[in-house]
Amino acid sequence: MPKQFQNIDLLNKIVLCIKDIRKSKKITLEVFYFDTGIHLARIEQGKQNITISTLSKICEYFEISLSDFFALIENK
Repeated sequence: MPKQFQNIDLLNKIVLCIKDIRKSKKITLEVFYFDTGIHLARIEQGKQNITISTLSKICEYFEISLSDFFALIENK
């Protein structure tokens, strides 16, 4: 299997955006996991790459488009 590349700066911006959105919506990590089955705590720690599919599911849950999400990242 080919090695995955990690852009730590980009990953950190994604993590910060996800965390900011989750907190602004007052959603706990437990509730998010219960609703989606995604371990957001692992993602928010920034220790693993996140797939576009997972990011899409997270954005869908928070009712934000991927394009709006990436616009937020560019402003970080």
